[in-house]
Amino acid sequence: MLIRLSVVCAAALALVACGQSSAPSPPGAAAVDNPDALELARIADGYYERWLELNPLAATAQGDRRHDADFGDYATQMWMADSLAAEQDALEELRAVDPWRLDADDRVTYDSFKYGREMAVEGYRYPSELLPINQLANLATRFAEFGAGTGAQPFATLADYDHFLARMNGFVAWADHVIENLRLGVDKGIVLPKVVVEAVLPQLADIGVEDPRQSVFWRPILNFPAGLAVGDRRRLTDDYTRVLGDQVLPAYRRLHDYLQQEYLPHARAGTSWAELPAGDVWYAYLVRLYTTTERTPAEVHELGLAEVARLRREMERAASQLGHQGDLRSLFDALRGDPRFRPERAEALLEGYGALRDRVNVALPVLFAVRPRAAFEIRAVEPYRAQAAAAASYEPGSADGKRPGIFYVNTFDLPSRPTYLMEAIYLHEAVPGHHFQMSIAQETERLPRFRRFARDTAYVEGWGVYAETLGTELGLYSDPYSRFGALTLQARRAARLVVDTGLHAQGWSRQRAIEYLRANTSLSDTDIAAEVDHCIAIPGQALAYKIGQLEFSAIKRHAQERLGARFDPRAFHTALLADGALPLTVLDAKMNRWIAAREK
Repeated sequence: MLIRLSVVCAAALALVACGQSSAPSPPGAAAVDNPDALELARIADGYYERWLELNPLAATAQGDRRHDADFGDYATQMWMADSLAAEQDALEELRAVDPWRLDADDRVTYDSFKYGREMAVEGYRYPSELLPINQLANLATRFAEFGAGTGAQPFATLADYDHFLARMNGFVAWADHVIENLRLGVDKGIVLPKVVVEAVLPQLADIGVEDPRQSVFWRPILNFPAGLAVGDRRRLTDDYTRVLGDQVLPAYRRLHDYLQQEYLPHARAGTSWAELPAGDVWYAYLVRLYTTTERTPAEVHELGLAEVARLRREMERAASQLGHQGDLRSLFDALRGDPRFRPERAEALLEGYGALRDRVNVALPVLFAVRPRAAFEIRAVEPYRAQAAAAASYEPGSADGKRPGIFYVNTFDLPSRPTYLMEAIYLHEAVPGHHFQMSIAQETERLPRFRRFARDTAYVEGWGVYAETLGTELGLYSDPYSRFGALTLQARRAARLVVDTGLHAQGWSRQRAIEYLRANTSLSDTDIAAEVDHCIAIPGQALAYKIGQLEFSAIKRHAQERLGARFDPRAFHTALLADGALPLTVLDAKMNRWIAAREK
């Protein structure tokens, strides 16, 4: 499932092999007697500080309070230029480091940092700033999450409230810059697909209400912290009423009206990235960016077809065990309409995931020698973004552990959330999936910050899908429908390889992609539409899940073959998780060294 980041698409290009934190890297991160290691640590930490200044929303999400009053100039040409300069300067400084003089840990740092900066620099060749919003990567909805008082933005002191007031001004400027960029995109023929614009419009409408007291931004005013003076409460109430009513909410409506009235008639009827100027080259870059491999779109498409065929054979065997008479398509249709698997209430769905937390925690020691200290909440997706959101997602907690992670469950269209998928979804999003992996990495203080808080999509999502494959060993999938559900989710990720490349490199229409998913997965119509529109909105991102899982599984097979009876899954998983999220090529090299050391 999609992990929600507090950056726009353009900023995401700078996040490859880079993470988000507030604490400086520990002095021991580099060997004190190795000047190359010390220089590498200085370069990486200096780059990271610069990145946080350019991305203040991300800093807040980590618990870094230094930038809470800033929104960031994300949509401006100056921000693009400064961000590119940060990448280029880091690469130039890196030339002073001799990688052959680094030990194994520092070589991982060097390789992952260099890879991330090079990919980011290449990304700035493409005009992503002209496509600054979609229903998934959307700073307008992200800002509403910050302002609602239940997310990353703190509202514990008078200063916190004043910081957010200042941040509101930045949002208003951002919204106007977005409109300027969208207009420029229209002039250059670089525009969003209509289906993406149509998905964004209800989000903006739901947030941009007329009355400030009816907006999500009013919730902190209803929940003032204890001890706040009466005069301060009165002043904040007046200020929020004025700024929300005169500036912030009109900015939402202004962006909505521009998209609906002026931009939508120019939006693309088609959905392929190849329709854009140099779109085929751009898409090929996005494939490499999100998979951290050198695979081409054509290679990914063929891999997806092979994986779907393999998983169909497994699902056919599982269907026969369920006693189903007929083909898979008829079973998929039957499951979509089966009332046995429909949650009765949203609360029941959330409670079911809470029960899974207890079951999995008991079984973890079978496969894992370490576990994170951080906690996580299970929470329903906010109504204003639920229609376009995935079935579930994970929001990392703060680096200091004060704010827990959030496992978001989408309760929109409740009949489309079948209970036989819950076990696999929990393993992916929570434990031992995203919450488990990210929290362990954040808590590994020996790592430099960009490794502790890395968000390389192929690793992060690949680990999530790999975690689903551990269900039987963790005591889940005892029900045959849950086993079949886990297989259908694996097929879903394989089908993404076909659909994403089909849409953007093979000339597929949106309807053809929908029909492909209907024929090869048990997804509801709601989820099928969300899957296809995910691929349309963020080309290449959906490829990371299956590509990453295949790499983790291949590394595991290799370790089992080489180590035989000496293979220990607990030690293996510790090694996989020990260094944060890495580009797959760097991960493969690291694990080969680990296997060789275990052989000796």
